[in-house]
Amino acid sequence: MKLQHHIGGIENLGPVNLDTRVFAEPWEQRIFGIHTAMMAESAHLADALRAYPVKDLPTRFKSDWTWASLRTGAERMQPFEYFKFRYYEKWLGGIAQFFIDAGYIRADELTEKTAFYRAHPDAALPDRPNAPLATQINTYLQQGDSGYHEPAHAPRFAAGDTVRIADPAPVDHTRLPGYLRNKTGTVDVVYPGDFSYFVSTGVDGVGKPMAVYRVAFDATEIWGPDKTEPNTTIYADLYEAYVLAVN
Repeated sequence: MKLQHHIGGIENLGPVNLDTRVFAEPWEQRIFGIHTAMMAESAHLADALRAYPVKDLPTRFKSDWTWASLRTGAERMQPFEYFKFRYYEKWLGGIAQFFIDAGYIRADELTEKTAFYRAHPDAALPDRPNAPLATQINTYLQQGDSGYHEPAHAPRFAAGDTVRIADPAPVDHTRLPGYLRNKTGTVDVVYPGDFSYFVSTGVDGVGKPMAVYRVAFDATEIWGPDKTEPNTTIYADLYEAYVLAVN
């Protein structure tokens, strides 16, 4: 899994796509909308810092779904499959597999529906969200789901400290960019408060709320002088679990 999270700088993966459009195809907007609706209905919002009335929503969706769910589905893909598909195709595959695994739809039902809409592209789509659900989605888009917590203890590092980035064991999902593993940088900013993530990443280290740092890296430390423009600094926001003291 290390390979597929923030893969900047890895050679021989083909040309860089410079397309600046958010959505290259109309169907991609619908995939983004499905993901957004799922996040707004996620069962974990009942216990979020900004609690939502998700238990009262008129919906059959009763699961947790967050950005972590989306990335976990993509990152556990077979690497050659991961690099073969477009960005929102990965989203579609992860969302579809989630609904199958969670029992909302059978694989054969999904295949049947897919075949139907391919044969009848102008057929009516399912109804739009009902009014309470539409209100919930709009509220979630405006208010979000904060991961901020009052700090439980002082941060381990301060601005100006030289630190080394960890290289934890591979897991289903991580928040550590692969190209920063084992690199050395300087703490630039210590963000106030502690921050949690949607899920625990297990042995990867992110679980309970913790400090988050903005760490600065000389680009030559990451990619070497032959592949770096002069005087280039790379900044990354990193959970404290990924930041180690330099021995």
